[in-house]
Amino acid sequence: MPSVVGMLELRELTARRRVDDLREEADRIQAELDVAEREWNEWVIARSRVGEVLAPGGDAVVGPAASAGLPASSGQPVRSGPAGAAKPKSVVPMWRAGLAWSALSADYQRILQALADRNRLSHGPLTCQEMAACFGLDPVPGKVEALRSKAKRLVARGWLVESAPGRFTLAKNVTGRGGGS
Repeated sequence: MPSVVGMLELRELTARRRVDDLREEADRIQAELDVAEREWNEWVIARSRVGEVLAPGGDAVVGPAASAGLPASSGQPVRSGPAGAAKPKSVVPMWRAGLAWSALSADYQRILQALADRNRLSHGPLTCQEMAACFGLDPVPGKVEALRSKAKRLVARGWLVESAPGRFTLAKNVTGRGGGS
């Protein structure tokens, strides 16, 4: 028959092994958690930067900090009002005869003006890289893609025509700054 002390030592040894196994598992889980948290932070930063690039006025941050009502880490102001509420002139209306360019934000008006000038000079369609150069922007992918997004939105609303992939012109009846026709 085993002694009481021997049984206690055996149980202590078993408990010690269990504690060591649990610590190893906790360390492994903590390492996985650290990796996942770093990855999550990278996605938050990427989402914030995409929001900055695609924001019509560039003065609002879209991301978890903005939706939670917390100050953004980039130091830019957080969009106020209900989530998803559009800023004035940030929504591109469908083109209709008589609709003035003033219904659009300044960025969209600049695109239309560049295309109107190009059309007036009979130079044909304009690419987004050429637009970036016209506006004095560096032709880096972020700036070009922001312009492409805006141009595609104008195509979808009837203000522009994409005659060939990536080449934009004014729609047939869209002319002049004062009115849409």
